[in-house]
Amino acid sequence: MPFGRKPDASRRYEVDFDDIYQRGIRPAIERFAVDCVRADEERSGGVIHLPMYERLLLAEIAVVDVTLSNPNVFYELGIRHATRPRSTIILAGSDAGLPFDIAMIRAIRYRLDRGKLEDDAATELQNVLASRLADILAATEELSDSPLFQMIPTLQAQALPHDVTDTFRDRAREWDRIRQRIDAARSLEKGAASAQLHAIAGELGELTQSNAELLLDVFLAYRDVEDFDAMIEFAQSAPSWLLSSVQMLSEQHAFALNRRYEKLKNPADRKRAEDILKAIIAAKGASPETSSLLGRIYKSQYKDALAAGERIRANGFLNQAIEQYRAGFVADPRDYYPGVNLVTLLAAKATPEALDEWRRTVPLVSFALSRLGALNSEDYWQVATVFELAISGSDPDTAMRALEVLQTLDLPAWYFKTTRDNLKLLQSVPDDILDKALLNEMLAELERRIAEIEPVGPRG
Repeated sequence: MPFGRKPDASRRYEVDFDDIYQRGIRPAIERFAVDCVRADEERSGGVIHLPMYERLLLAEIAVVDVTLSNPNVFYELGIRHATRPRSTIILAGSDAGLPFDIAMIRAIRYRLDRGKLEDDAATELQNVLASRLADILAATEELSDSPLFQMIPTLQAQALPHDVTDTFRDRAREWDRIRQRIDAARSLEKGAASAQLHAIAGELGELTQSNAELLLDVFLAYRDVEDFDAMIEFAQSAPSWLLSSVQMLSEQHAFALNRRYEKLKNPADRKRAEDILKAIIAAKGASPETSSLLGRIYKSQYKDALAAGERIRANGFLNQAIEQYRAGFVADPRDYYPGVNLVTLLAAKATPEALDEWRRTVPLVSFALSRLGALNSEDYWQVATVFELAISGSDPDTAMRALEVLQTLDLPAWYFKTTRDNLKLLQSVPDDILDKALLNEMLAELERRIAEIEPVGPRG
């Protein structure tokens, strides 16, 4: 199934698949004497290796959620249908259309309201899924639910020795336990979190194809607790087969190098990050993620040069940042992140040509956000993007609505500082282009929020 929050087919709402799993799927499975293993391939960038094949071939029952027609999910469903004749259960949200090849297969449909699984729908999903599981577990006949085995009755299922199956079960239990430890480590203070993650990585041992998935989970957990040294060490020691199959690893390597530069100011870190991202773009082309990461490096250099009074140099970095964010947004106009950065930097450049592009780009980014129902989201960055766009477009009503949502989110101060720093770039925009009173009012509100989270002294 997909993981985390993903836009639905209409791109107007988000579907929280973690919530569907925790409140709809897992409780149904736990009614029976079976082990529940959630296959998480997306976090490791779709890397294909032994554990994924083991899950698909050896699990007695597979539950597959095809709500978003996710390519990874359908690839795995295809492997399952080609190797196991029975006990594959297909789920789909009520608004999802099933592709022709599986439209005739009996699927469990669950109700989503604006992308949300309400309590009564969660209970209904639990009951229907539990009923299907009970039927499968009680069945005495090998009734096929694979279209391939139904059409070719002489086709033989892939049989593996019992010792292989037992090993798989043991590993599945162990992986579930390790992932719980990784999640628990994320909630600790930074030092303790890093120590715990290092201990887990040490227990996993040398990186191989069989444990790469778990070690990538640890790598991403290092990012969550801001242990950039550990991220860099992991990426630099990763084998070539992993680097070539998981682009995310190289991207996050560059991200960590740049974040470490921002703390320690070692020019070699920034140069290495820039080289990694340029190499990815040269080999694979522009993308929202890679281009935005490179754009961030140039944006930081623009701000540094501006602060140092080096106007000509600052303009050079500003142009490079604009070029990268534009490339990322053009690569996928549905991705608002490079779009909003493009809007902000075009406004900061403030030449007639830049402002013409700015006027054309604002509605495109707004449309990308509106399809996600951004003001209804609990994702800080979506709401913050609406906030920034409303200020860029001199829309005080939308800016205030977005600010009201932001003020309710209990998050570290750096979230609000990032938005504040982006808005400060707009202070150089001509007064006849931007509502400076609105900008200054919103900046003051953000400063108050930051002071509430990180008070400088005793409150009166």
